[in-house]
Amino acid sequence: MRYCRHCEPFSYSPEHPTPRLLLVEDDPTLCAALGEHLYRRRFSLRQCRDGLQALALATSERFDLILLDILLPGLDGLGLLRQLRSNCNVPVMLMSALGAEQDRITGFTQGADDYLPKPFSLAELDARIDALLRRAALHPAPAPAPSLGLAFDEHNHDVSHQGRCASLTRSEYRLLCVLRDHMGSPLSKPFLYQQVLHRAYTRLDRGLDVHICNLRRKLGQIGRADLQLLAIRNQGYQLTLKAC
Repeated sequence: MRYCRHCEPFSYSPEHPTPRLLLVEDDPTLCAALGEHLYRRRFSLRQCRDGLQALALATSERFDLILLDILLPGLDGLGLLRQLRSNCNVPVMLMSALGAEQDRITGFTQGADDYLPKPFSLAELDARIDALLRRAALHPAPAPAPSLGLAFDEHNHDVSHQGRCASLTRSEYRLLCVLRDHMGSPLSKPFLYQQVLHRAYTRLDRGLDVHICNLRRKLGQIGRADLQLLAIRNQGYQLTLKAC
C-alpha cells in the first residue's frame, strides 16, 4: 500500500472537529499499517481485532466512521453491522478480501455505506474515507423518525395506511425511509444514490427519478398524496407534509 501525498483530506473546522475513527481489523500487520497511516492523517483512532470488542466500543463511544473487516473472530463484520444498524447510524466502510458482486451486495443490504475490496491502496482508502466524512457532514444524524401516519413493515419492506398496502419495492421502501429520516431537508442525488440504490450517481442515470415518480403514485393510491416528494433545484429531493 502506498500513501498518496496529493490527496485532498477532509477539512476540519470548529463545526467539524477531528473525526473519531474505529478500525476493526484482525490481521495484526495490516492493522498496524493502517493505524500508522490514519494517525499520520491526524484522525482520533481506536483499534481492535475482535468483533465483540468492536461492538462494545461502538455502542459505548461516539465515532464518526467505522472501518470494518468482515472476517473477524468472535462476531463477524456482517453480524456486527446488523447489530449496529438496529440503533446506530454511524457510517461504516466494509473492508474485505471477499470482493465478489454478491458479497458487496450483501454488505450494502446489511447497511454498509461503502465497500472496499482488499487489497487496496492507501490513496483509495483516503478518498473513500474523505467522501464518507464529507457526506456525514452534509447530512448529519437525523432526529428520531416521524411516523408520518404510516405503518412501516420492516420485514416486508412496505408501508400501509388504514389497512391499504402501498406494495413498494425494496428500493422504494429504502428511499421513503431515508427521506423520512431527514424530513424537511433536501437530500442530494449523490447521497440518495449511495444510500438507496447503492451505486454512484451519474448525470445520465434516471433510476432515482423513476423511483421518486413511482413512490409518489403509490402513496397517492393509499390516500397519502399529502406526503409530497419535492424536487428542490440544485439540491435534490425533500419529503414534506402538505399543509391542510
